[in-house]
Amino acid sequence: MKLTLSARYGLTAAGYIAAHASEGPVTAAKISQEYGIPREFLLKILQQMVRFNIIASKRGPGGGFTLPRPAREITLLEVLETSDGPISHSTDLTELTRKTPLTINLEKVCREASDKAVAIFTKATLGQVVGK
Repeated sequence: MKLTLSARYGLTAAGYIAAHASEGPVTAAKISQEYGIPREFLLKILQQMVRFNIIASKRGPGGGFTLPRPAREITLLEVLETSDGPISHSTDLTELTRKTPLTINLEKVCREASDKAVAIFTKATLGQVVGK
């Protein structure tokens, strides 16, 4: 499975915020510096996660990003879909080619793989990946 750059950065940032939750708000500059993520691009991803209540933001001195709920309650699927949109099987081989037994069977396998990925990301939480 290939994740977009936004999804990979979103997972990394959310994981960093979860791992450092006990230290207070984490700045985008800190995450950017730690992982070499372009700051402006990271800020767009973080703001998207704020809108969907994956992370919370606090302005002003001592501000930054925190988790609005325990890391064990935030699934990786939530983070991925917030950063990149819904994970779903989007390739319909039978629309791109003639509907044949081969393309129908290939489509079935691709859909099953996508469903399994969603199930795995639904079970996995930020808390699990950062050991909290």
